[in-house]
Amino acid sequence: MRLLFVCVGNSCRSQMAEGLAKAMGYQADSAGTHPSGSIAPHAVTVLERRNISTEGMQPKNVNAFSAEGYDMVISMGCGVQCPAMKIDQDWGLEDPVGGPLSLYESTADEIQRRLNLL
Repeated sequence: MRLLFVCVGNSCRSQMAEGLAKAMGYQADSAGTHPSGSIAPHAVTVLERRNISTEGMQPKNVNAFSAEGYDMVISMGCGVQCPAMKIDQDWGLEDPVGGPLSLYESTADEIQRRLNLL
């Protein structure tokens, strides 16, 4: 299954979702409507603690992707409006940006839980 995770900055939730999904064997990408300059350090820490490589991961613009190349497009829950892209699910996850590492960990746990349900 090919998954695309979208949000605004593509620096936290969608990046963690991409990494976690790939670790489960999915083909996954992530993108943002207004990509940040870098991945949040705590998001990198969370993935690396789970033995998921973050090499080569960087924020990407959603305009570089087409929903037609994916089985499912999932919004992380940040009110993303992608007029040219159909969103299949909105996971409604709290944005951990600026929060403690524990918030990133709990967000990753919830992403993992939802991936297990797919």
